[in-house]
Amino acid sequence: MRNKAAAAILCAASLAHAEDATFTVRLMTTETALKAAQAALARCRADGFQVTVAVVDRSGTPQALLRDRYAGPHTVTMSIDKAWTAVTFRLDTAALADATAAGKPQSGIRSRPRVVTVAGGVPIEAGGSMLGAIGVSGAPGGERDELCARAGIAAVRDALEF
Repeated sequence: MRNKAAAAILCAASLAHAEDATFTVRLMTTETALKAAQAALARCRADGFQVTVAVVDRSGTPQALLRDRYAGPHTVTMSIDKAWTAVTFRLDTAALADATAAGKPQSGIRSRPRVVTVAGGVPIEAGGSMLGAIGVSGAPGGERDELCARAGIAAVRDALEF
């Protein structure tokens, strides 16, 4: 009897394990990423800032990139890397800056390629899923970049909730 019970448990465990071999993810459409980028750009323009906005998917690959006409050339890679950092660490870049300050246990993260520890990169999450991130660069100070990034997320929030 014990052997049958043990076999049933092992069989059930292997079936459950087989079901876990794949998983389903939600991804933002290109149109949603573009809408978020446009809203972030519009917010920065309204505030008088020329910026670049990047939206990356959950793997950090750019989906949308908008550079205003007078945004500096460095803002392109900076916005992409802010978004990449936010999605990679699942944390906004302002919080990562605090967590990795000199003397803190995680300070070594700052020396990794592409990691940006300046405000302006914000994860895009909905329904408990990481969908991507948005990065803004070019406003005077990362805090203003972050306000624009959050305006971009707000513009698509209702469409993302599931």
